Amino acid sequence: MDIRDLEGKRITVMGLGLHGGGIGTVRFLSEAGAELIVTDLKTEEELSSSLEKLKDLKNIEYVLGQHRMEDFSSVDMVIKNPAARWDNEYVRAALDNNVPVEMDSSLFFKLCKNPIIGVTGTRGKTTTASLIYEILKVAGKNPIKIGIGQVSVLDKLKELEDDSIVVFELSSWRLSALGRYGLSPKVAVFTNLFQDHLNYYKDIDEYLADKKSIYKNQRESDFCIMNDDNEILRGLESEIKSRLIKFSYNKINDGRSAYVSDGYICLNDGKYEKRVISLEEIKIRGNHNIGNILASVGAAYAMGIEVEDARKALAEFKGLPYRLEFVRELDGVEYYNDTAATSPDGAISGVNSFSESVVLICGGSDKNLDMAGFAKVITEKTKAVVFLKGAATDKIIAALKMQGNEQDPIITDSMAEAVEKARKLASVGDVILLSPGSASFGLFLNEFDRGDKFKEAVSSLK
Repeated sequence: MDIRDLEGKRITVMGLGLHGGGIGTVRFLSEAGAELIVTDLKTEEELSSSLEKLKDLKNIEYVLGQHRMEDFSSVDMVIKNPAARWDNEYVRAALDNNVPVEMDSSLFFKLCKNPIIGVTGTRGKTTTASLIYEILKVAGKNPIKIGIGQVSVLDKLKELEDDSIVVFELSSWRLSALGRYGLSPKVAVFTNLFQDHLNYYKDIDEYLADKKSIYKNQRESDFCIMNDDNEILRGLESEIKSRLIKFSYNKINDGRSAYVSDGYICLNDGKYEKRVISLEEIKIRGNHNIGNILASVGAAYAMGIEVEDARKALAEFKGLPYRLEFVRELDGVEYYNDTAATSPDGAISGVNSFSESVVLICGGSDKNLDMAGFAKVITEKTKAVVFLKGAATDKIIAALKMQGNEQDPIITDSMAEAVEKARKLASVGDVILLSPGSASFGLFLNEFDRGDKFKEAVSSLK
């Protein structure tokens, strides 16, 4: 596909939203000369901040507060909202009328001529993609980050240069579109797989089916970096047609691999082992981040990066906002923001990252996930817990009671209240950790808003 193919096409954008992705998609398509219908179930008043950013564009018809069936069945293309399932009645209407349904990810892949490193997994996508980006930058390459954080995708196409290398964080939703069009990145990185998004997917097998698109359509000359410690991913090895690079916390004795040995992150090219960096030099906290570093080392090898460049980038990397982010120390208590832990497995990793006594702030809205493992860790590893109200909170409390934990729960309906309650429970030397293990909707716009509210509350403490 060429960008000129979009000129004059009638395209429906399903979902403008408030977080920037829809805005970038609309602007890109408008500037490419498409005639747009932008439809969203939110009203004009609710979308006012997004509409303000697009007021200079003229070739757009807005259909707000509703979807019209004709806007899906009688156009040249539909750009699907990630939150809408492929069996959504409007998406189905487009497909039944042979209208191509794209997402920002599939359009990007079709229009991009540069090599793409794709990163997916239930946990660690953003950190791993950011590590790969930093390694490429130190190595003197020209990397560009796509899909990392709250940024749009398609408008990044105009920033690409001939030597650019794309590092693309790929959610299961974005991968679902790639799978439909037989697309996979040149280098696929699969960090792990745990239960998540079961409020969207029927079961974990359906979730995994979308994730597999990261490698399913690769060529034999491509690379796939896969977590050999994750039982589900280890079972996929026979499906991979590209060149496999495994990574593990334990030494791997055969094939291309990255692993931990004698206190070092090591890389084996299939013949020789090279030490990349000692564990003592790594600045980011958490055992799970060792896995993210191993994955990034595998991707760096796939791109021909020298070990010394990888070592330098890894030694300088200090972590990302919203992921075990140190906020401040006050009265001998340290505060950490891990709002990106939106699943129980993520929160378990967060709690396990500390040897100090932890006062945990957790809970929120439900994604239909099992909270038993999280409840066990709360019981065994935390000093106290403060909950943010929501359906997931009710499930965590029920799971705690099933395990014999009968403490009266402290449930709050604002972040400021949660931080104040946690502060009263903490002593000198403790850590107060926001690691929710749940989605954010209800009390907050999204997990980033939740993290920002935590930082605001912590910063205002006297």
